[in-house]
Amino acid sequence: MPRSAHSHPGFGMLDEEDEEEERTTFSTVPAGIATPNSTSPVAPRRLRSARNSDFDLRSRLPSRLQLDESSNLLAFTEGLRNYTSAPNTAGIRIPSRAGSILIPHHSRPNSISVRLANALGYDRNRGEFGLAESKVSLFTDERVWYDQFTSTDWVHDSIADAFRLRELRSRKDFRGRLYAWFDGAQGWILVAIIGCITACLAYFITVAEVSIFHLKGGYCTGHWRLGKNACCYGEEECAEWQTWGERMSLIDTKREWANFIIYVLSVIFFAVASCYLTLLTRTEIPSNYSLTTLDENLAADPKPSGDNDDQKGPLDPPASDTTASPPSSTVYYPAAGSGVAEVKVILSGFVVHGYLGVRTLVVKSLAVILSLASGLSLGKEGPYVHIATCVGNIACRLFSKYNHNDGKRREVLSASAASGVGVAFGAPIGGVLFSLEEVSYYFPPKTLFRTFFCCIVASLSLKFLDPYGTGKIVIFSVRYIGDWRFFEIFIFILLGVLSGALGALFIKACRVWARTFRRIPAIKRWPVLEVALVALITGLTCFWNRYTKLAVTELLFELASPCTAKTSSGLCPADGDQILDIVRSLGIAFVIKSFLTTITFGIKVPAGIYVPSMVVGGLLGRIVGHLVQYLAFTYPEARIWDGCAAAQELESCVTPGVYALVAAGATMCGVTRLSVTLAVILFELTGSLDHVLPFSLSVLVAKWTADAIEPLSIYDLLTDMNSYPLLDNKIRPIFTADLGDITPTVRSYRVIDISNSALVPAKSLRSKLEHLHNVGELDGCLPIIRDQTLVGLIPAPDLEFALDKLDDEEGSSCLMAPTTTWHDLEEIDEHENEPTDFTPYIDPAPVALDVRSPMDLVFQCFVKLGLRYICVLREGQYAGLVHKKTFVKYIKELEHAGET
Repeated sequence: MPRSAHSHPGFGMLDEEDEEEERTTFSTVPAGIATPNSTSPVAPRRLRSARNSDFDLRSRLPSRLQLDESSNLLAFTEGLRNYTSAPNTAGIRIPSRAGSILIPHHSRPNSISVRLANALGYDRNRGEFGLAESKVSLFTDERVWYDQFTSTDWVHDSIADAFRLRELRSRKDFRGRLYAWFDGAQGWILVAIIGCITACLAYFITVAEVSIFHLKGGYCTGHWRLGKNACCYGEEECAEWQTWGERMSLIDTKREWANFIIYVLSVIFFAVASCYLTLLTRTEIPSNYSLTTLDENLAADPKPSGDNDDQKGPLDPPASDTTASPPSSTVYYPAAGSGVAEVKVILSGFVVHGYLGVRTLVVKSLAVILSLASGLSLGKEGPYVHIATCVGNIACRLFSKYNHNDGKRREVLSASAASGVGVAFGAPIGGVLFSLEEVSYYFPPKTLFRTFFCCIVASLSLKFLDPYGTGKIVIFSVRYIGDWRFFEIFIFILLGVLSGALGALFIKACRVWARTFRRIPAIKRWPVLEVALVALITGLTCFWNRYTKLAVTELLFELASPCTAKTSSGLCPADGDQILDIVRSLGIAFVIKSFLTTITFGIKVPAGIYVPSMVVGGLLGRIVGHLVQYLAFTYPEARIWDGCAAAQELESCVTPGVYALVAAGATMCGVTRLSVTLAVILFELTGSLDHVLPFSLSVLVAKWTADAIEPLSIYDLLTDMNSYPLLDNKIRPIFTADLGDITPTVRSYRVIDISNSALVPAKSLRSKLEHLHNVGELDGCLPIIRDQTLVGLIPAPDLEFALDKLDDEEGSSCLMAPTTTWHDLEEIDEHENEPTDFTPYIDPAPVALDVRSPMDLVFQCFVKLGLRYICVLREGQYAGLVHKKTFVKYIKELEHAGET
């Protein structure tokens, strides 16, 4: 891991007494320390002084008080790079063994070679090897803040936290024990705060959305904030509810047309207002990292990023020449879409600046209210996941342990995402499973427990707030009295097949729609135009059908509810002759909802896909349920019914609501490929243990069917079309190559060669760094080689930070040797100007594999260790470097080759 400048001693603090001690070192070195007669001329640099350094990163970092989520990462302030993408990752390092470099007497007093050797060597005042003091003066490994569009260094963050804990637990006094206890309690306090805030936001959004949604059709004379259901106490019509046509004292046809026009205009107004709010979060990043889109429009056009662009994907570096094109711009709208795919990418270790900031949280919370109130075919469950994750990211600033460590932060974000699903469905256990199954990349047992605690706190807070006025936290609650019968198991399997196919076809339809309609120049240029057109189509088609006019949650509740004496939904036939009329109405609603859900997904408003997909599946399941009910009514003597059809009630044999909920869950599985999570959510919605088996069976069949038709889930499609560098840890590709087959050729501008001299001109380093930036490798690195042997590497962000701090970059030289030879020391001593030591930024022990290493091993290193890059060796000599993004591109090519 890169060392910090905290480990670098203060060169200017060496006095004559120190030099005198250095002169007598030969006679005072204990046994085991290298002497001039040592066989090896090179002594590893192991121990560093704990004294403060003039090169201390803490004193040179930009002020954190001036940072916010909207700060431009690639902008320059006062001539220096503004590192504001994420907090710096703090860590500490302890040397593995002691060593010293012994040098002869020099005539030049206080020469840099004397001071360097003295700082790295044995110090009598520190005790034997300095180990006693090192236990209590462990230096902090300050990382340069993560840059935009880079991957998290999981290994560094893990090591940093391990040494932080070691330092914390080394204190055995009462205050140390108190600090250790508080450090352990921080995680629990943090997730409890996140759960409470998430529940409050869910309450606010739900109450506001319900109040505004029904204004499209009229208002309650008793209290305008009440929706139609609350105003009429569940009745279809009542005197307290007044439509706009009645308010204008119109009659008959004129009243109906007035209601229609106001309804359509209201849908357009709310949808466009939501879109304008969403566009306020526009973020433009000047970068050659050619992410063509960062939202769910799925209509990205590849931009040229260099030569041979036709053969290169969006993650490719340019051609082998060193001339790079000027930076392009990446534009995205963090508040658009559901945000689940992006949260999944972020939790995998990909840094997207501003996506989880305060502005995104505020704008998306307001915009989702308007988008839901518009009546578009969208849901709030996906945006809830994004909003809850924003809350978690902002709350992490309360404790430095999470604020300064991206790996620890993502454990909290996993719990936050789970609480979003928990409050959306009122299913805390389902939320935990959602985080485990869908979004989390790293989910240790401790995180599982904290996630469960966060979901419970959020659910209890929502129960206390009671947003639905029913005393329950679920979006709707249905209870089935009777148990299912044996013949229905075949129908449940059929529903699984139909729903899985429906989900897979929906994904294919979204891909086709994105690559055709959304690539029209006018639609790409003005996102509001698409939103207005979709809203217009929604208003024109939904007004005349009772079921499409309802809110998605209300419609799903009616579809899943069993028939009772108080049911007024129109879905409970009095006799068999009314069944076909109901099927006809549901069929029309099914076609309309399927089409609207397809064209709505991906527009520039906050929009989820969970409940809309469940509504489409619920309509399909209710149709199948009524058809089976009709067969039982028409042929009551058939042996398949086992005598139940002889009863007078139509639901004595078949309950269509069960079929609707089974198909709803199966369709959502076909779209998202969630399995266990869905079965548990459906159980928590119904509270019926009797129907867990039908739910689970249909979900399994739906997943198998959908995987056979369309391998990608809707979020995999987003990740693939947006070219996110996500290395999916849930897949296992079949490799036919070795590591050497994907290793790029070693080029001089891609490495730092110190074979001739350990001092490298700063302007040469700047040139190499600019090349990395121009090809989009903001999180790349430069390997350091000596005589074709890899001796270390320096990450690009660390190198840029160090170069920006130089006073005279043109005339400066930098020490780049992680291990110093006698020749290096003589060269340093003879140099006109004292060189700047860059070794604190160098990783002296990078992970390296041989070119013959199997790809399965490389895959496990990237997935399990979370590496950014792997150095490649051939017979012990440096042969190249493979970046994680390069490996992801290789995986994508394998997948596409398998599809074709």
